[in-house]
Amino acid sequence: MAQTIRSAGSRPAPSRVANPRPPTGSLFATDGRPHPLQEVLMVVAGALGVLAFVAGMFHHLHLLSSWAGLVGLLVGAYGQYISKTTWQRFAFIMSIGSSGVGFLLGMAHGGLFGGVIT
Repeated sequence: MAQTIRSAGSRPAPSRVANPRPPTGSLFATDGRPHPLQEVLMVVAGALGVLAFVAGMFHHLHLLSSWAGLVGLLVGAYGQYISKTTWQRFAFIMSIGSSGVGFLLGMAHGGLFGGVIT
């Protein structure tokens, strides 16, 4: 027989503690520890991503969308590199995606220096 039978006295006692370490820190830190640098980078990358995405929809805002997208991509990539929790990684991927779309739309409409350098 492949299974072994243990007596009731040899089993470990079930843990009666519901949550041994209560969560501290902010909403974004799902491991219970504060991560202020990652949270600031999440907000910055998210704001730049939204700015680049929205500005990319307008042809005449190509400078804003391309630069905001480029900076958002760089900030999001660094934040993804140093992220600690799954929630942070999810937020960074979303901001990298919106920054990338805004950057590419800005590049298609005129680029980083379109019309400034002749």
